Amino acid sequence: MKTKKETTITSSFYAYLSRLRWIKRWGLKRNAHDENVMEHSWEVSVIAHTLALIKNRYYGGNVDANAIAAAALYHDITEVITGDLPTPIKYHSEEISAAYKQIERQAEKELLNLLPAELQADFQALIHHDQMPEEHVRIIKAADKISAYLKCQAELKAGNAEFEMAAEQLAKTIAESDQPEVIFFMQAFVPSCGLTLDGLMKTY
Repeated sequence: MKTKKETTITSSFYAYLSRLRWIKRWGLKRNAHDENVMEHSWEVSVIAHTLALIKNRYYGGNVDANAIAAAALYHDITEVITGDLPTPIKYHSEEISAAYKQIERQAEKELLNLLPAELQADFQALIHHDQMPEEHVRIIKAADKISAYLKCQAELKAGNAEFEMAAEQLAKTIAESDQPEVIFFMQAFVPSCGLTLDGLMKTY
């Protein structure tokens, strides 16, 4: 008969992760609907997973969609320490960008060190962005932009003109993407995101 294995290991890693729900995004703008980092991370993960599958099935890709989805779940994990620095500030100057990148790297190390030593190698490629395959990073960044675009469209639909310029910039960036899976996703999946529930029911 197997006995229950007990452990004396303690870690606050997931306690930190659970606080991502309190980190608000788009802090410089008036929001009709608040968005937190936890829900954003889920959306980026499912979009990235779909982008990877589209790439594999339609465009001859050979990427690990499941690994990409997992990495996307953790793509903003450092914000539980740093908070969400709005994009206009993050890229306001080379000095600010470099300083923030350094802060992110330090936060990655601190979060990784919260894990039991035996698990740290497994989380290394999930938390340290510079250790991910380049193709994974590109897909996750594209998914991040699509998620931001959808957020802007939801705000505009709610009558919030605060997001007009961000929506235009994101639409332009996405349209100029050299990733065919991104264009496919935008054409196949995004139009119905603006429908009401009644409208969605009619699409069956």
